Amino acid sequence: MRRMKVIASLGQVTLPTWRQRHSGYTVLVVPETTTLPTELTRPVDITLDRIGSLIRDARRHRGWTQAKLADALGTSQSAVNRIEQGNQNLSVELLGRISAALDSEIVSIGPAGPAGPPHLRVEGGRRLSGSIGVKTSKNACVGLLCASLLNRGRTTLRAVARIEEVDRILEVLHSIGVKTRWLSGGNDLEITPPRELDLDSMDIAAARRTRSIIMFLAPLMHDRERFELPYAGGCDLGTRTVEPHMIALRPFGLDVKATGGTYRVERNRDVQPVRPVVLTERGDTVTENAIMAAARRDGVTVIANASSNYMVQDLCFFLSDLGVRIDGIGTTRLTIRGVPVIDRDVDYSPAPDPIEAMSLLTAGIVTESEITIQRVPIEFLEIELAVLEEMGLVCERGPEYFAANGRTRLVDLTTKPSILHAPIDKIHPMPFPGLNIDNLPFFALIAATAHGTTLVHDWVYENRALHLTEMTKLGAKVALMDPHRLHITGPTHWSAAEVICPPALRPAVTILLAMLAAKGTSVLRNVYMINRGYEQLAERLTELGASIEVFRDQ
Repeated sequence: MRRMKVIASLGQVTLPTWRQRHSGYTVLVVPETTTLPTELTRPVDITLDRIGSLIRDARRHRGWTQAKLADALGTSQSAVNRIEQGNQNLSVELLGRISAALDSEIVSIGPAGPAGPPHLRVEGGRRLSGSIGVKTSKNACVGLLCASLLNRGRTTLRAVARIEEVDRILEVLHSIGVKTRWLSGGNDLEITPPRELDLDSMDIAAARRTRSIIMFLAPLMHDRERFELPYAGGCDLGTRTVEPHMIALRPFGLDVKATGGTYRVERNRDVQPVRPVVLTERGDTVTENAIMAAARRDGVTVIANASSNYMVQDLCFFLSDLGVRIDGIGTTRLTIRGVPVIDRDVDYSPAPDPIEAMSLLTAGIVTESEITIQRVPIEFLEIELAVLEEMGLVCERGPEYFAANGRTRLVDLTTKPSILHAPIDKIHPMPFPGLNIDNLPFFALIAATAHGTTLVHDWVYENRALHLTEMTKLGAKVALMDPHRLHITGPTHWSAAEVICPPALRPAVTILLAMLAAKGTSVLRNVYMINRGYEQLAERLTELGASIEVFRDQ
């Protein structure tokens, strides 16, 4: 049996512990003959069957079958089975492809030290104070970047969140010929399309690292009868079918086949909607794809059971500025009169992010602090605030004003230290205007601070409830009833701990916020996932009085 050496950066958990946790842990796999300074690494001999076990555990943790991993790698299921059994020789190139496919740096090829993943060291138990503004919506910005492909003119987006998710989309846009530049080194982004997109040069690695690539389907179908997109990646939230997207786009003549890790797309221009396009799932990105498909159709399209969530409204406002007429914005039934050719210079300001606002509100609650959160899009947090006030939260609201887009209503909120009690009913998400699915993890954390037991029901994602059990490492009493339901009993006497960042964005932030409440020194490892969706969150919380240090293993 050929042997390899696994290098784990100093300070990280041992390999057996990592295998039990199934987290987004970073290891370096090198040939056994490789020598590295002992002060930088802890070498552990490992056979191919143990490497196979790591890959198998990561695949299962993501909810993938062997066949799905085989598709992502462009190989056969039997080859994946041999790899997981330790019966397949592994090249550095293949290990890198497996790591990219599983999208959590479970196996990474590269050095420790400055190039390694970032971690956070948190001195918890401190009260926060002061004011903090809500940044522009991550989900809106990503959708608008995809929608910019509809426009032959120059698109300028204001105050764009400079986060990893945006960077991935920009890398894909650059690779197919789109020019972008940050104006004056700030957060305003100018986007200029080429005369013709070069899809053959698409950055596949960047595309695989974001689920948002699925929103390229509708913009590209207007100018291409055939094209390919890689399978989408992103957060580990369980199996999320793309079939709702196909149902939304088939009435426009789009046919998609998934083979060899790629979506192969063909469009029949003779096929057009003859009745309202009814979405079987009121999903945000599904609705955005349907809207973008209708935006350049020469005619009127009705979309029924549409999401009316914040990022969908931002997309509608943006397209309205481009001359597309959309009636019913903010409702579940949209009527869209498309423009076959969109060629207009547009300047648009996305609205602030209601999920980030909820994150900051949670930070104030769990640290029992008085902080003011500025630019809160109140329309998208009304249910959340109603639930919190029923639980006992004291929160002051300022007068309403409009966001820079002139449509989204904002307020400033000030949290007050409050004694919370568990709600009588369970907490569960619903499509907007219900409690936002992305805010559910924050309610799990808030429930851990409240007196009594709360049932949290995440009926949307298969794996995310499992990630929320990581709060137990910080002292929370969390009982996993099934893959979707948690019983959380509070109040929690938080204690410092070292935790590897969950491979899903909102649960990862939940762990960071819990660490703010835990007295002592906590460490959150490999926070790339947080950087995907939040701009300088640690630095901004520090300005409120938190003690958070960013570091890398040396």
